[in-house]
Amino acid sequence: MAASCENDIKKVQDLGKRRDGIEEGKNIEMIYSTAGKLKANLKAPFMLRFLQDTPRVEFTKTVHVDFYDSSDHVESQLFAKYGRYNENEGRVFLRDSVIIFNIKKDTLWCNELWWDRNAGTFFTDKPIHLSQNSPRQIIFGQGLTADQNFKWFTITKIGKVFNSYESIINVPDSSY
Repeated sequence: MAASCENDIKKVQDLGKRRDGIEEGKNIEMIYSTAGKLKANLKAPFMLRFLQDTPRVEFTKTVHVDFYDSSDHVESQLFAKYGRYNENEGRVFLRDSVIIFNIKKDTLWCNELWWDRNAGTFFTDKPIHLSQNSPRQIIFGQGLTADQNFKWFTITKIGKVFNSYESIINVPDSSY
């Protein structure tokens, strides 16, 4: 018995081609610090770094970030299915199943969020869903600004609030 296989020569040639201006990385870990103090640790299974035009880094297969307090303890964590870091601006755009939670077990869900590394803040003008542990409540709204350790936050438009001791409350000024 004999067996053979044949490769498509075009596919084989494409494997060896270099894409100018694009770097690829696997199993990425980036550590961010300011003045020697650990601020964040980013991990991603895959990264593309574009060097031409506007330098940027894209995390196309999920991104996870641990944020640290002044004692180097994890204070909050972030997860998203996609992230894009604009190197000139110092800002990261996150989208698709964005989740942030802190040590108090407060959790934010949204579909789009910006992280300003320089200011140490998150912001969005999109719909959000926030679950707080103390007091136990769920808040639906649109737009949010928060610090990266999720110690404080401001919701632009609060929609519905569900308190564990009450039924759903409609806030009168809500346009959401």
